[in-house]
Amino acid sequence: MKSYGSLAEYNFNIAMETEESTLATLEEITFADFLKVDIRVGQIIEITDNLKAKQAAYVLTIDFGALGQKTSSAQITQNYTKEELLGKHIIAVVNFPTKKVAGVKSEVLVLAAVCKTRRSRILSFKPT
Repeated sequence: MKSYGSLAEYNFNIAMETEESTLATLEEITFADFLKVDIRVGQIIEITDNLKAKQAAYVLTIDFGALGQKTSSAQITQNYTKEELLGKHIIAVVNFPTKKVAGVKSEVLVLAAVCKTRRSRILSFKPT
């Protein structure tokens, strides 16, 4: 199993046209707080439909190398087909507590940005 390591080990650009946020500014955190967030790169190796979700969602199995395989439920069916997602390298927070989401044990939070043309877009890249 290939180790994908931490985000800091990769060179990539995320170019995204984002909409202005209509949400109020959240509580500020310190840099020390930010350092607690473990953001990793993983590769999507399996996708199924989350049939228990109220809004259409996929169940993603993501390989994080040495961290193993983790599961996440993601409401991105309007943005991506299963074929587009399979094999994609994504960015996720891996140290949030596990949460039950529509019957699925969601172990990681896949990161995304809001885009005018296709709503939210997962943060992904091609390894160098």
